Amino acid sequence: MHGEHAARRAAVLAAIHPGVMVVPARREGAYGGVGEPFRQDSDFWYLTGFDEPDAVLVLRSGAERPCVVFVRPRDPERERWYGPRVGVEGAPDALGVDAAFPLAELEAELPKLLENVSRLFFRLGRDRRLDDRVLEAVDRVRARARQGVFSPHAIVDPGTVLGPLRSIKSAAELAEMERAIAITCAAHRAAMQRARAGVSEAEIEAVLLAEFRAGGARRPAYPPIVAGGKNATILHYDRNDGRFEAGDLVLIDAGCEYMHYAADVTRTFPVCGRFTSAQAEIYELVLAAQGAAVQAVRPGVTLDIVHGAAVEVLTRGLVDLGLVQGPVATAIEEERVKPYYMHRTSHFLGLDVHDAGVYSDAEGPCRLKEGMVITVEPGLYFASSGEAGPFAGIGVRIEDDVLVSSDGALVLTSAAPKSVEAIEAACAP
Repeated sequence: MHGEHAARRAAVLAAIHPGVMVVPARREGAYGGVGEPFRQDSDFWYLTGFDEPDAVLVLRSGAERPCVVFVRPRDPERERWYGPRVGVEGAPDALGVDAAFPLAELEAELPKLLENVSRLFFRLGRDRRLDDRVLEAVDRVRARARQGVFSPHAIVDPGTVLGPLRSIKSAAELAEMERAIAITCAAHRAAMQRARAGVSEAEIEAVLLAEFRAGGARRPAYPPIVAGGKNATILHYDRNDGRFEAGDLVLIDAGCEYMHYAADVTRTFPVCGRFTSAQAEIYELVLAAQGAAVQAVRPGVTLDIVHGAAVEVLTRGLVDLGLVQGPVATAIEEERVKPYYMHRTSHFLGLDVHDAGVYSDAEGPCRLKEGMVITVEPGLYFASSGEAGPFAGIGVRIEDDVLVSSDGALVLTSAAPKSVEAIEAACAP
């Protein structure tokens, strides 16, 4: 994807002119654990495709060499333990950049790159050590003011540029996402086959992780949620240490990461293969709300509109069930569904599960554009209490990954069974 990354850097250079952007890779050991797998910073990966730690990319608009990278030098002894490095000499060809320097020379070279540019795009607060190095470089440039050199007068969050760019997926990005989604959907189908009364949540988590690795994914995109019975009413349940009982619903929220791109899928199904009438009633209501929300997805609408479509169906259904007091219009206005549906319906998806993108700005909620990928994930959660009656202890969430297309919405995760009939068939022995 050399050309892909070069095109992204060119778009950034055009957007920041006149200015300079500094984007660091994740530091080695940033996750803190001995032998803990390294995962590259998403912005850095987006612009370079470079999967080594301890590097810094500097993009300077209008420069003779606009794309410069600072990397770790070759080190045969370290490489014997941890694998080969690209090194300073190999970086220009390997990454398609204009020049490379040893990381140790960042302090000496960065002030030169910050001379006579009005804006510095750099995210402060993420790495305090790098913050100090960058701010010291700005001070060194500022100290030369009497020599006719000026320093950046504004430090801008690079997300203001990278967020809108990253939110529109290219054909190459969509291909990576579709692979992540295909692996994930296969894992959900395998979990439906293995889940039975007496089986532990941990065993089904292991099934998911094995399917991810077997499919070619390096890691889960986030810690999987495998929640049986009343555990499904806990939104961020992650213990996965319970055991399924006959009559339970199982809520699985799990997705893999393939080539750094995430899938995010939730399915809810009966452990014994058949929904009870109460379970089916709630499931069909959530499914209808999800269908309405997906139908609302198209270029030009806001995520508030997508959320509102789901809320309207859920509220109307809960009024009909006697769980929410009507009339429906008043119930919607007063958000009476919130005790049972307390989260939003959608978020951006891509290199991160909650991906870069602009949700709102000074003009209000931002509008969807063709090429964006979002989740659509309504749910209903009834804690074990008398108020919920026959629905007590039921938790249902249905989540798909949806591409905003010129024609509206394209569901990318349709390979994961979703209708009552398809789920019961997938759960059958």
